[in-house]
Amino acid sequence: MNDYVSWIRDKVGHDRIFLNVAIVIVVNDKGEVLLQKRSKTENRWGFPGGVIELGESADEAAVREAREETGLEVQIENLLGVYTRYYDEYANGDKAQPVAIVFTGSAIGGKLATDNNETFELSFFAPDTAPTLFNAQHNDILDDFRLGRTGVYR
Repeated sequence: MNDYVSWIRDKVGHDRIFLNVAIVIVVNDKGEVLLQKRSKTENRWGFPGGVIELGESADEAAVREAREETGLEVQIENLLGVYTRYYDEYANGDKAQPVAIVFTGSAIGGKLATDNNETFELSFFAPDTAPTLFNAQHNDILDDFRLGRTGVYR
């Protein structure tokens, strides 16, 4: 199934849904994390990631989303955690409880690339000096990464 969100939204409209997403924290050899500015986050920073499509595993989705949004081929290394107690409302009126499965990984190929459609800017930041991210879920993920936590569930 392509574009699961459109498919489910055709059935439920703007009602609150679970939105299953996969995120990867791409870490470079300096220990910096890759952040992305996207159109959907009002030009604020967040981690690369997106919706898990039907038939796809969370790690496959994280790798695919990283490639689509950053141009990098990413290798998943660890599971950071699962983040479930958050609520989002989008500009178009859609409501969701995003369930984020978050991995850490590293680039094994590709080249950083923005498409100016979904991704406006990409940059690596030291975890301790990274900007405030676009929502509480991403900020909690960054805090857990900074503190070296794994196996997180919220």
